[in-house]
Amino acid sequence: MSEPATPPGPAESRRPSAGLLIAGGVVLLLVVGVVGGLIGRASASGDQSAEATCTATEVADHVLPSVVTVLTSNGSTGGNGSGEVVRDGGYVLTNDHVISPAGPAGTIKAQFSGGQTVPATVVGRAPRVDLAVLKVDPPGGTPLIAIGKSATLRVGQPVVALGAPLGLTGTVTAGIVSALGRDVPVPADNGVTAILPGAVQTDASINPGNSGGPLVNCAGDLIGVNTAIATVPNAAGQAGGGSVGIGFAIPVDVAMVVADELIAHGSYTPPSMGVEAVPVSPAVAEQFGVPTGMYLRVVTPGGPAGRAGLEEGDIVTGIDGRPMNSPESLFLAAVGKKPGDQVKVQYSRGGTAGTATVTLA
Repeated sequence: MSEPATPPGPAESRRPSAGLLIAGGVVLLLVVGVVGGLIGRASASGDQSAEATCTATEVADHVLPSVVTVLTSNGSTGGNGSGEVVRDGGYVLTNDHVISPAGPAGTIKAQFSGGQTVPATVVGRAPRVDLAVLKVDPPGGTPLIAIGKSATLRVGQPVVALGAPLGLTGTVTAGIVSALGRDVPVPADNGVTAILPGAVQTDASINPGNSGGPLVNCAGDLIGVNTAIATVPNAAGQAGGGSVGIGFAIPVDVAMVVADELIAHGSYTPPSMGVEAVPVSPAVAEQFGVPTGMYLRVVTPGGPAGRAGLEEGDIVTGIDGRPMNSPESLFLAAVGKKPGDQVKVQYSRGGTAGTATVTLA
């Protein structure tokens, strides 16, 4: 079926210039919800390329009952995104930017694959990594989505995306894992920049409205939360409208750690190394003859880093092999970890390289 045209509306114009981040001539933008809520209901289907990768019909039958369309409303404006039921009790995982248009006074609802629509309440939000958890009273017999692993993904592996692009619920598209480990900055509320840590890049078609929906493997196991797409600027330098085959999903190994914290505590803070640090830029590193990384200006006495032997003035150059090349590097190295997890820290002290094992707190 052909897609109905969707005119721009208030929810799209709420973020000036579509909240763009320009990098090397490519525009990264959030896959935001569409004004007007539900446009129509499309049958779940895969194309020939889907059948050549995953058996999309089987994946759709297995996964769609656990996928919801998230509908937001705030006065005369509204939008939609997607989500999936991840825990008993009606806990739905989605993106924070999917629910943010509702604001403090709006309403949020979840529509299930059978057409039932139920109220949803916010359990917790983690805007810094663009994740949120809702709670609903699901229809009887609603299954949980199976939770997979993103650590074992391989480039080229077939995947399937499910959700409600442009409000078309029950939509299924297929593709492959195009790349792994992308740290993707995306705009969030109040001018804040969120980070998709170690995102899974895919060419499975995702569009506005897919946000928060599942990216699954051929067994139907959740391996990522679809969140953002890249689009090529038009002649006016503005973002294009839809998928160009470059999408990004938050890896499930990170998303479920965040979801568990939101369900347990209503908020999420990654575990701490017990340090305060500032980045050493390439220019500063060249000027002072030191490596780039994160300069430890404060090491909490008796804290995790201090107990591991790190000292103020050390320059952390890597954590578990992840280079420290941005102000968010320490945060990204801790996202997806739990207190008690250990990380290998590579550092430089007075020109001498060292390694420390830090137990996060």
